[in-house]
Amino acid sequence: MMRIITGRSKGVRLETLDGMATRPTSERVKEALFSSLQFDIQDRSVLDLFSGSGQLALEALSRGAAHAVMIDRSKDAIKIIKQNATKTKLADMCEIYNCEFKEYIQKNKGKKFDIVFIDPPYAAGLYCECLSLLLSCDMIKPSTLIVCESETEDLIGDDPELKEKLDIFKQARYGRACICIFKKKENAEL
Repeated sequence: MMRIITGRSKGVRLETLDGMATRPTSERVKEALFSSLQFDIQDRSVLDLFSGSGQLALEALSRGAAHAVMIDRSKDAIKIIKQNATKTKLADMCEIYNCEFKEYIQKNKGKKFDIVFIDPPYAAGLYCECLSLLLSCDMIKPSTLIVCESETEDLIGDDPELKEKLDIFKQARYGRACICIFKKKENAEL
């Protein structure tokens, strides 16, 4: 069972897709993640690129974020996200798009966000591509927190361009899941 942990929609149970199509963030990981973000959420804009059930963006909205954009390529996931947005009474603060993450980013060049969630299927290997695209399309401010959930601590590996532009702000492992929060380096050139 997934639910909103705290805030204005506290306790609301969230729907998820059946089967193995998505891997919802566990409640333990979500609690730890939002504890580390608690002072960075109020009145912020959120982008959730692999939204699944919408739980991360909806948790952020429940805790005081001003607006959330949720993206998923699955039509079934989009139905669940819309149901959850309605159920939590947060739908008026949401934009929900059924598209690939690349399509959304390329169509919205220059649109800045305060918090970006990147939680694709672990095996898809989309982290570097996603981070590079966000940077090249000018969607990241110096204060933006880019939250990645993966199986590995070393998300940007041998990518010299990303190592030059991003710093690890916080990192922690919770069982199988590793949360890595990146920030743009102060003097990073795009």
